[in-house]
Amino acid sequence: MRRAKISIIGAGNVGATTAHWCAAAELGDIVLVDVSQTEDMPKGKALDLMQSSPVMMFDANVVGTTSYEATKDSDVVVITAGLPRKPGMSRDDLLGTNAKIMTAVCNEIKKTSPNAVVIVVSNPLDAMVQRALQVTGFPPSRVVGQAGVLDTARYRTFLAMELGVSVEDVSALLMGGHGDTMVPLPSCTSVGGIPVTQLIKPERLKEIIERTAKGGAEIVSLLKTGSAYYAPAAATTQMVEAIVRDKKRLIPCAAYCDKEYGVGGYYVGVPVILGTNGVEKIVELKLEETEKAAFQKSVDAVKELVTVMAGLV
Repeated sequence: MRRAKISIIGAGNVGATTAHWCAAAELGDIVLVDVSQTEDMPKGKALDLMQSSPVMMFDANVVGTTSYEATKDSDVVVITAGLPRKPGMSRDDLLGTNAKIMTAVCNEIKKTSPNAVVIVVSNPLDAMVQRALQVTGFPPSRVVGQAGVLDTARYRTFLAMELGVSVEDVSALLMGGHGDTMVPLPSCTSVGGIPVTQLIKPERLKEIIERTAKGGAEIVSLLKTGSAYYAPAAATTQMVEAIVRDKKRLIPCAAYCDKEYGVGGYYVGVPVILGTNGVEKIVELKLEETEKAAFQKSVDAVKELVTVMAGLV
């Protein structure tokens, strides 16, 4: 049986950690690409990953390179390339530089892997995935952004910590842009089947939501010299698994919405069914009025970001 081919563009912390977890889960063979470094760097990381396989007991071939030719005919391409945030920076501060990097990467992808599903991880996420669609010209269903899985994971973590319960018992959903305007849905949040509003007071829940929205910035401020990578890599790996194993996972992703939710042709975080063909369905929920207003505010922020990006590339 042919193994899936997974190419990861960017061999920094997020890219390399994603490569490791995809290999350890035997999701396919991995190509780790980084053109910003000497060829020795991605080769060294790939070799290090391969040498962990006898200990962790996985069979996967991991190759490191600076050449996009090695990514030819990938099933999934994960883009993590770009500058990371530093303390005091917002995701939006990265817009101009990372948009240019995204353009260069996607010009290569459309030549080498025209049938791939593309997962964008680079920040500012909602603008970068829009840029990936523009440059590749792929069907929108095959270009998707990793944001909602990570945001929801952070939210579930904080809820579990607050209540002293297992994260496995916390079910939640966040929509909207990746950042301060993300939209929590209390109507879709429960713990062991119990609505979260029955377990946590509104003012405390608001504080947890605010911490979730600033979850990435909190880690940046603590690390001082980098940004989060374990949780982003875990979220990305879950998406890769859903695609290569056709799991039909219903998870929140940054997906291209046109008529859906009245967005009008932009990427925004919504619940989707993710499988071999990428975004196989966008699930439309009936939002409460307050949720609708918050979602529209988030969409407007994404639109503004994309408009600014258009003047920079």
